[in-house]
Amino acid sequence: MSERNTPEVNAGSMADIAFLLLIFFLVTTTMDTDIGIYKRLPEKQTDLTAITLNEKNVLEININANDEILIEGDQIMKIENLKQVVVDFIDNGAGTNNKGNKCTWCNGKKDVTSSDHPEKAMISFQSKRNASYTTYISVQNEILSAYAQLRNDLSQSLYNKTFSQLETELKNNKGNKTLAENVQYIKAKYPQLITEQTPKK
Repeated sequence: MSERNTPEVNAGSMADIAFLLLIFFLVTTTMDTDIGIYKRLPEKQTDLTAITLNEKNVLEININANDEILIEGDQIMKIENLKQVVVDFIDNGAGTNNKGNKCTWCNGKKDVTSSDHPEKAMISFQSKRNASYTTYISVQNEILSAYAQLRNDLSQSLYNKTFSQLETELKNNKGNKTLAENVQYIKAKYPQLITEQTPKK
């Protein structure tokens, strides 16, 4: 009997097909990107000098292990009331800045037990390591929202535009010197003085 030859499968084009499939999946597949919070780190300070802070010019905000927000160490505060507390503290204007100038644009209560001037008003923020991330972010948002409100109000009274509008216009017109000066002026009136301490265990 004659031997029967088994027909061979032509696999010459399999490599081409596999390569085309690989390209197809690379092109059509979406890759997950890391999602986080945009946070601009402060610039490195070259001239480090000792700063003496008066206790009344520091507002302490803490988050404990139970996600409770504490003001000045013992007063429990609801998140919805935190923004106003920060606004009142920064805008108090009871004294003068380091040059002896009073805050003529402050609308605060002038409480002698609170901050002297927006240039001296320091927000000290700290959380326990086992505090929830949600509460941590919420507190940060309220602090930044307080600064945004103060800057918007002052900008509105001076330029009939909110500070947010000024920044948007400056972003679209980077060469506009007047806009840049206006933005820097508002920032100088309400500088963001926030210190975040290392979380406690």
